[in-house]
Amino acid sequence: MKNIFTFLLLISSIANAQYTVKGIMSPKIEKSDWIILYKLEGTKQIFVNNTSIKGDSIDINGKKEFAGNFELKIPSSAKSGAYRINYRLEGASFVDFFYNKEDVSFVFNPDYPEQSIDFLESSENKLFNEYIETISIAQQQVDSIQVAVLQNPNLDLKSHYKKAKKNVDSIQNKFIDISKKKYVAPFIKANLRSNPKGVLTSVNDYMSNLKNSYFNALDFSNKTLMNSSFLTNKILEYVFYINFSDDKKTQQKLFKQSLETVLSKIDSQPYKKDVIEFLIEEFEASKNLEIIDYLFDNQYNKLPENLQDKKFKSEKVALFITEVGRIAPDFSWKENDKTFNLSTLNDAENYVLVFWSTSCSHCLREIPLLHSYMENKKNIKVIAFALEDDSFVWENYSKTNLLGWHNVLGLNKWQNKISRTYQVSSTPSYFVLDKNKKIIAKPNEIKDVKAFFNKK
Repeated sequence: MKNIFTFLLLISSIANAQYTVKGIMSPKIEKSDWIILYKLEGTKQIFVNNTSIKGDSIDINGKKEFAGNFELKIPSSAKSGAYRINYRLEGASFVDFFYNKEDVSFVFNPDYPEQSIDFLESSENKLFNEYIETISIAQQQVDSIQVAVLQNPNLDLKSHYKKAKKNVDSIQNKFIDISKKKYVAPFIKANLRSNPKGVLTSVNDYMSNLKNSYFNALDFSNKTLMNSSFLTNKILEYVFYINFSDDKKTQQKLFKQSLETVLSKIDSQPYKKDVIEFLIEEFEASKNLEIIDYLFDNQYNKLPENLQDKKFKSEKVALFITEVGRIAPDFSWKENDKTFNLSTLNDAENYVLVFWSTSCSHCLREIPLLHSYMENKKNIKVIAFALEDDSFVWENYSKTNLLGWHNVLGLNKWQNKISRTYQVSSTPSYFVLDKNKKIIAKPNEIKDVKAFFNKK
C-alpha cells in the first residue's frame, strides 16, 4: 500500500510540475523592462505570463557584459506547443521557441534574435536549432551551384550538384530519424526543400520548379504546424517573395494566383478564416485595396457565415473607406432650401472636398488661397465641409468669402458623423474626387492641391 501511495504521489508531482523559461539578452535593451510570454495558436497569440527584465553583469564566453535576464514560470496546465516571448512593446521584437514539458533557457542578441539565439536548456530546441544550422549550410551549397549554372549554363557542375543534393537528403533523413517522437518532428519533416534531381539551366525552369514544389512537404492539416508561426511564415514567403514581379500589374495578378494556391490547400475552415484575416492585415500595411477586396470577395465572404467575423469586416471596411481608389462616402446637405447629394453632383469634372473650420488658423490661411486658385477652374468644384460648434461665424464667412462653392455645415465638430466617416483628424483635410466621386488624391496642404491640378 505504501509503495502504491508513493507511486501515486510521484505521478501527481510530475503531472503538476511547473517549468521555466529563462533568457539572457546581450546587450540589454533600453526603454523596455517587460517580457510577455504567448502561446501561438493558428495566427493568434494567446497570453500566458509576463515578467520584468533585470540588468546584470554576466560572464558570456569569458567576457563580462551588461545583459538583461528574465525568468518566466510556465503554468502546469500549459500544453506543449510553439511559444513566443515579446520584449519590445513597440515594433515586432520576439523569440519563438518550442515547449514540451521541459525547462527552456537561451541567450540571444535582442537586435538579431534569429541569427544569434543559442539554447542552453531544452532538448527539443537544441535539436531543431542544430537541424536548421546544419541543413541551411548544406542547402546553401546546393543553391550556390544552381545559381552558378543559371549565370553560366556552359558550366558542367552536374556531379557537384548531385553530391551536394545527396548531402542535403542525407542530413534531412538523419534528423527525421533522430526527431522521431519529438515535438519538433513535424517541423523538421515540413522544412524539406524539394530540390530538382538535376541542376537546371533555365531561370524559368528553376522558378517553375520552386513554385510547383514549394508546398510538397507541408501538411496544412497538421495541428502542430497550424499552431505555430511555421505555416504562416511559409505562406508569407510564397506570396510575397516566391511570386514577385517588378511590374505592378503583373504583381497584382501573381498575388491573386498565389493566394488562390495557398488557400486551396487549407481544408480546416476555422484555420482558413484565421489565415485570410492574417493576410488581409498583411496587405493592410501597403494599403493594397485591390487584393484586400479580392480576399474579402473571393475568400472570406465564401466561408460559412457563422465563421465570418462581422466586427472584423466592418472595421476593415471603415479603415479603408476613404483611401485613394474608393468611392467617397455619400452625404447630403442643403443650399437655398435645395437638397444636394455628393453622389449625384454633376457640375464638374473634378471636385475638391475640403474639411475645414472657422476656428482653425491654418484653414483661415489656406481656404482663401484655395478660393483664389479655383476662381478660373470651371471644371473643378469645391465642396467645403465646415466642422463647427454652431453656425453663426460660418454663415457670415461662407456667404462673404466662399461664393461659387458648395458650402456644407457640419455641426458637433470632431464628433460630426461625416467627418468621423472620413476619419478627419485635422483641418484642413483635402480629398480630390473625379466626376464619379472616386477619390483620386489626398493632398496634405494647399500647395499639394495646386501641384496635383497643375500636372493635369
